[in-house]
Parts: sequence; structure tokens; C-alpha cells
Amino acid sequence: MYKKKEPWFRRRGYLHFDRPVGQTSAHAIVADPARVAARSFFPFLDFDITSTKVKWDDDLRKLVRKRKDRKVAYASHIDCHIFSYYCHALSARYEAEIAKRGLSKNVLAFRALGKSNIHFAAEGFSAIAQRGSCYVLGLDIKGFFDNLNHKILKTAWASVLGEEHLPSDHYAVFKAITRFSMVNLDSVLDLLRISKNNPKNKRHRLCTPQQFRDTVRASGLIRPHKQAYGIPQGSSISALLSNIYMLEFDSCIKVYVEQCGGQYFRYCDDMLFIVPLEEKPNCEAFAKTVIARFGLEIQDAKTERREFVLKDGRLVTEKPLQYLGFLFDGEKTYLRSASLARYSDRVKRGVRVAKATMAKRNRARVARGEDPRPLFTSNLMRRYTYFGRRNFISYGYRAAKIMNSDGIRKQLRPLWGKFRLVLKS
Repeated sequence: MYKKKEPWFRRRGYLHFDRPVGQTSAHAIVADPARVAARSFFPFLDFDITSTKVKWDDDLRKLVRKRKDRKVAYASHIDCHIFSYYCHALSARYEAEIAKRGLSKNVLAFRALGKSNIHFAAEGFSAIAQRGSCYVLGLDIKGFFDNLNHKILKTAWASVLGEEHLPSDHYAVFKAITRFSMVNLDSVLDLLRISKNNPKNKRHRLCTPQQFRDTVRASGLIRPHKQAYGIPQGSSISALLSNIYMLEFDSCIKVYVEQCGGQYFRYCDDMLFIVPLEEKPNCEAFAKTVIARFGLEIQDAKTERREFVLKDGRLVTEKPLQYLGFLFDGEKTYLRSASLARYSDRVKRGVRVAKATMAKRNRARVARGEDPRPLFTSNLMRRYTYFGRRNFISYGYRAAKIMNSDGIRKQLRPLWGKFRLVLKS
């Protein structure tokens, strides 16, 4: 018999401390408040992803590479279904609340709006262009998810539910997301003597419940989170909870900007204020004062301060505004130069690896008495040119179309020639 898939359910095939379960089995647990309230949640598994950021250094007058390690954590199968189920239930309450407060156009991220950061950036730039002379302030919250105060989150969560205190099942989910534990994936694979190259190998879980109790718990690898702030960014409920956490902040800021005749947008930890020029001395100080009430602070290094002024019928600014990966100079929209630099860096590294791999294979072919083969370029074309559907180039042309930006199209046109030169070098 066909059973309609629930919006909160998604089968995940990764290895964890429990087995993957079907929708029927998952629903029997997640929809039973008593079972959720009594559940002992497993630790998150975490691992590090290393990426290289390429940025233009104004002092050195050149591109510099900076290594960045990002921790990724994911919950066990049943725990993940619980988080998703409660996220789905809370989303409807949150949407009703922001509609009541008139915040639907202010809060942009982690909502089912059918839009991307391209649309939100375009709408922000359009608001500036329509306003004309104005002061624009872009603020970024420092370590957003890592610094969410648990007490404030608990109060906001109960408020969205219309309760003074969290019901027992919601409180269990709250504890699981605030008093969580982590286990490093590589360390637990070593402990259980599981190959890192082929960890599944017909397995459905990392270990039995008894092995978890007797081996994993006894190993000291489990790292409990003891701080009164911070939630794991990778869980399926964390994004919504960050919006719920900021509900009172968003309401306070909305009142302020409307009183001074401005506009306010927040995309996760990235905030944009568009206010009259005379409000320039007050805007940033007010925002920092309010954000401090929520145990958060602004990352000054990423603050954008821009004055847009009408001159001879044109809207101009001394330096383009950077917002959600795009630049706006008052008339035209561009991709950030750092984004283009990262693309060029990825192309060079990708082609270099492809050539080295082909050279290794050709040496083996020659040793067998076979003819060497030329470099296969089809995969490289899909990854780095307009022939691919999900890469930087396709993203850029999609942005150019949505924003009607000739500036972005002009930035993208030379990249095909540069790709071909890298292939030939």
C-alpha cells in the first residue's frame, strides 16, 4: 500500500550508532510525546572539513589564501527524525508569529519562500535604489550558532508555543540540542576497528547498543557540551531555532527602522539596515546595544558602512556595498572579486589534479604496451564551464538573469577563455 511521504521524513544512509528506519517506524516514535520525552539521545558524530578561502589583501595588494576548518556534526537516525518532526511542527507556529508581528519581509533565511540569496540580494539593492540617498549598514553576528544563550532560547521556544514553560517532549528536544555530546568520527572508527576507506562494508550501524555502552562510552571519546550557550549548526532544527531565538530582536529592530523611515533585512547572521542619511550616527550603536541583550556581538571586521547619495541624477557611493555574495555600487551589481578568485583557484587545482591522474594512468598503459590517452575534459567542462548545471558559472548566469545585471555577465564572459588557457598550460 502506498503511503504518502511526510514532509519531515527523509531517509539517510550514513552510518551512526543506530540503524536507518522507515517512515512508519520513525513516526511511531516522533509522534509520541511520551517516547520523545523519555528518549536518551545519542551523541552527534563530527568531523572537520578544510577549505581554502581566497581573498584580496588591500595592504599586500595581492590575493592571499587562508585555510579554514569547519566542523560538521550530524545526529543519529532516530534523533534526526525527531529534530525534523519538531522543526516541522514549530515552523508553522513561527510563521504565524512573524506574520502577526509583521516580520515576514524582514526575516529571509531558513524559510520556505522559494527564493535564494540571489533574490534577497536583488531585493535589498532594489530597496536602496528606490530610496535614493540613504545610509546602509551591513552587520554580521560573530559565531552565531556557537553563542546562542540557552536560557533565552528556551524562553523564546516556549513563547512561540504560547506556553509559559516547555512541554516535557519539547523540553527533551531542547536538552538534546543544548546539552548535546560529540564524538569524532575518525576516532570512533579507529576505536571500533572500522576501515575509514570503506566503513559501511555491509554494516547498517557503527556498533550494537551494548558495544556503545561498553566500548564507546568507556573510551572517553564522548565530549559533552557543558557551556550555557551554543547549539550544533548541523542539526535539522538548528536553523529554525536560530530564527526563533532572534524573534524579539527582529521585532525591536523593526520598530526602530520603521520609526526612522528605514528598512531592515536579516539573512541568518547577516543583517542589512537601510536608513535615512541623518540616522547614520545612531543606527550601528542601537543595533549593537540591542544585540548585546541577546548575548551576541557584532563582528566588526565584516561591518559594511556605506553612504549612497544622488549626484547628477545618479546614485553613487565611495565603495560598493557587499551583501550576500554580491556588490552594488548604486547602479550596477557584480559578483565579488573574491568569488571569482576562488573560482579561478578551483579551476587551476582541478585541472592540475586531472592532468596528474591522467599522467599516472598513461604510465600504466604504456607499461602494458598500450597507447596513452589524451586528457578527458568532459567532467572538467561540467564542473567549471557553462556546460554544467550546478557550478559557479551557472550560478553566476542565474544571478545575472534574476538581477538583470550586465555587470555580472561581463565578469563571466572571459572565464571560458581562461579555462581553455589552463587546459593548455
